[in-house]
Amino acid sequence: MSHLFPRHTKANNPIVERGEGVYLYDTNGKRYFDGSGGAAVSCLGHSDPDVTKAITDQLEAVAFAHTGFFTSKPAEDLADKLIEHAPEGIERVYLVSGGSEAVEAALKLARQYFIEIGEPSRHKVIARRQSYHGNTLGALATGGNLWRREPFSPLMIETSHISPCYEYRDRKAEENPFEYGQRVANELEEEILRIGPDEIMAFFAEPVVGATSGALPPTEGYFRRVREICDKYGILLMLDEVMCGMGRTGTLFACEQDGIAPDMITIAKGLGAGYQPVGAMLCSGKIYKAIEEGSGFFQHGHTYIGHPTAAAAALAVLTKLTDGGLTERCRIMGEKLQNALKKEFGQHPHIGDIRGRGLFIGLEFVEDKNTKKPFDPKKNLNKALKKATFNAGLVCYPMGGTIDGVNGDHILLAPPFIMEDKHIDEIISKLNTAFDEVL
Repeated sequence: MSHLFPRHTKANNPIVERGEGVYLYDTNGKRYFDGSGGAAVSCLGHSDPDVTKAITDQLEAVAFAHTGFFTSKPAEDLADKLIEHAPEGIERVYLVSGGSEAVEAALKLARQYFIEIGEPSRHKVIARRQSYHGNTLGALATGGNLWRREPFSPLMIETSHISPCYEYRDRKAEENPFEYGQRVANELEEEILRIGPDEIMAFFAEPVVGATSGALPPTEGYFRRVREICDKYGILLMLDEVMCGMGRTGTLFACEQDGIAPDMITIAKGLGAGYQPVGAMLCSGKIYKAIEEGSGFFQHGHTYIGHPTAAAAALAVLTKLTDGGLTERCRIMGEKLQNALKKEFGQHPHIGDIRGRGLFIGLEFVEDKNTKKPFDPKKNLNKALKKATFNAGLVCYPMGGTIDGVNGDHILLAPPFIMEDKHIDEIISKLNTAFDEVL
């Protein structure tokens, strides 16, 4: 009998024994193609020798030193390399152990920033419906994932949510994509004015929405309009790239493709590629300067921030993503995979939309393709798809409630960047097996 507290008490998951490249193997010897990188984590696949060596070398030197007393070379080098490739104006890196921690750090820094500059009335956050920003209370309150939020709502800070940029569902027939994007971006200004500009400290958004909406990209010009609105009212633009960042969409930072620079960015998942628990909050020089010239102390911290071993692993990963060319490889393989999926499933009567950027791709399922009517949520289609794909030897990331937290189903694909052309055929084949069984 296991004494672990599992994600689901009725689950009976196999025991993973080893990982090699794009595959995971259980103790029964069954092989699984890691088609979602866990949760868009394993961008380098499994058992990468260079990352493993970076970890063991650091362990032999010093595994851990508390940042209240020391900094470390891998942490300093990691920060330097992140800033070298970061959007304009981003100058500082705050290392943490994961995505939720990064979002909590960003929220607290935003609040302290406005206190430091003499605007203490600013404390509210605007985000988007059908977003996800983490499972800790501040991050959960910021996100717009209905079913995750609902049980804990009495414990959470007050936030407000505007429409997502969800072209497949919400663009009107008379609108072109640009016009639609401008319309939903302008909801931000309407919400700011409704609440009162002096109370808003930040707008939080995923450049490409991940788990909740299934690799949902914005329309052209959407984020440029959002940036204009934030600047007009002195509000911080904070982008959550925990899932979509670190090369996953074909550029190191997802927001590069939208032509904007935020005030803060949160990253994790692909930063450590699963080899160590690590994340980061990056902020602008302007925000750092306000703390430096004010109290001088960010009133926040965790025991394992700036962990030397985690930083060493992340630096090895980041070097491969940048100098090693794997981010560009992700872009190329992503185009190939998305084209293959559209060719194979574009006319499927129950697949309404195939979308994404890079190796971050979503397939949205519908009961009726013409009306875009979703399946009855009581059918639990996403759970059936998860089971069927897993049985076929494909790990993917299905989710329900795609449309409004209750209705809609999708699958998220986020395979390792090291995948090859032959693996595209394998993904298609295993999806076909699962779709034939479930749909």
